Amino acid sequence: MKMNGARIILECLKKEGVDTVFGYPGGTVINLYDALFDFKEIRHILPRHEQAGTHAADGYARATGRVGVAIATSGPGATNTVTGIATAYMDSIPMVIITGQVPTALIGNDAFQEVDIIGITRPCTKHSFLIRNVDDIAITMKKAFYLARSGRPGPVLVDFPKDIQMAQGEFHYPETVEIRGYKPNLSGHPRQVEKAVDMILQSKRPVMYVGGGAVLGDAADPLTQLARKLAVPVTTTLMGLGAFPESDLLSLGMLGMHGAYCANMAMTHSDLIIAIGARFDDRVTGKLSTFAPHAKIIHIDVDPTSIKKNVPVDLPIVGDVKDVLIKMIKQVDKKKNTVAEFVAALTPWHTDISGWKDKHPIGYKQSNTIIKPQFVIQKLRELSDDDAIISTDVGQHQMWTAQFFQFNKPRTLLTSGGLGTMGFGLPSAMGAQAAFPNRQVITICGDGGIQMNIQEMATLVQNKLPVKIVILNNNFLGMVRQWQELFFDKRYSSTCMELPIDYIKLADAYGAKGFLATKPSDVESVIKKGFKEKGPVIMEFKIAREEKVLPMVPAGASLNEMVLNA
Repeated sequence: MKMNGARIILECLKKEGVDTVFGYPGGTVINLYDALFDFKEIRHILPRHEQAGTHAADGYARATGRVGVAIATSGPGATNTVTGIATAYMDSIPMVIITGQVPTALIGNDAFQEVDIIGITRPCTKHSFLIRNVDDIAITMKKAFYLARSGRPGPVLVDFPKDIQMAQGEFHYPETVEIRGYKPNLSGHPRQVEKAVDMILQSKRPVMYVGGGAVLGDAADPLTQLARKLAVPVTTTLMGLGAFPESDLLSLGMLGMHGAYCANMAMTHSDLIIAIGARFDDRVTGKLSTFAPHAKIIHIDVDPTSIKKNVPVDLPIVGDVKDVLIKMIKQVDKKKNTVAEFVAALTPWHTDISGWKDKHPIGYKQSNTIIKPQFVIQKLRELSDDDAIISTDVGQHQMWTAQFFQFNKPRTLLTSGGLGTMGFGLPSAMGAQAAFPNRQVITICGDGGIQMNIQEMATLVQNKLPVKIVILNNNFLGMVRQWQELFFDKRYSSTCMELPIDYIKLADAYGAKGFLATKPSDVESVIKKGFKEKGPVIMEFKIAREEKVLPMVPAGASLNEMVLNA
């Protein structure tokens, strides 16, 4: 059947099971939007900024595990997506971004709203495609979705010149696709798996170090089974939170720069680290030369380029983490007697860990007069649904959320880990709420990050997306201020945000509800009122201005050189 290129694009989205797209129209995608008018099975959500639309597609993908889709016009529309694309790339989030482009005859002529978005995004996508023939649309879209979701997931950009959208062509969507040179290995080698289990059973102080790959690979169940069978303690990165229930006695919580004392000490004294879908980034390792000085390392990852990238590895296993963990469980089940002896021998290790937990638990000093941000996070956890989805911006509030919310399920924390993108929280929550209209979605923001995409309040109201927005307001760019306090003699250069903003009036201006808490006794009632509302809500909490995120490993220090009090 013949149809124009714009319609072919949308038929491809249907074939891929896409039910929601986030996009902003413009001159070079007007043909696509005209065709979209007839595709009622695809829900289109109009953000107020292309960056927010890309973050929304990202949030949709993180919450569902499916590919998120964003659309933007050429030129400034396309460049506005770049921060969102880079955010997704750093955190391995599957997305397809469709951008309009000037007609092929004008490419390279500095035409109106022309930009080389292929060149711009090449460093922060798995691949970028420029369509030059209407007959290439279907196969290219198939490749884009395959690349986005397979192997180590990531964003893929497809650039469509306007004349290609208008051209007529036949629509045939391929069932399968092969890409030369791209053959991700999903099956962990059985011999390597067997060696890994033997290494674990010979260790005395093992730790499972779990990253975002365990969440993205839907490996939470086999991970939890394996850890409990072996009684091996588990620590997670920021991106790995929820992969293993933090309420479990084996959980050490988050490790790294703002991680738990017990987690960092366990890594420092471990004799074997089982890294699962993690990449040993600088926020986790601290000073590399002193990282885990006594430990051998098993590294499991679907991306072979991540293995040995930052630290030497004793046993690499390339494969899908879920596949590898299931194979490890089978090996463990074959060695029940040996496993029983191994577990019994771990008693001294568990005693050490319990001591570290008791010595320096993550906590804070309660106040009867000033709202402590940690108290707000704890109350949110207490009053929210068990399957609530939490998104954050980046900064102090992000770390307090990681420390105090206690995540027990995967895909319930949406946060920018690798790129650290302020302005991510509100639009990513918007994407998650669009995916799950009946689930509770809460975004926790600082007074700096919330203003970067505050315009999406209009999108929430228009689309009846009842996101609950929590603003921890200390009138500072809090994390930068903390560094200035600790390391720059309290020279608060450009971090004080004294201009008073009435967020309650702001909520009202957008047609939403707003509630304010100024003292600790207000906190619970404000949260309850906010949760009771059926639409989007802003809940603002005036928190202690100079509260710090502790513990903290200073930049360049070792994991065991933590600032515990300051």
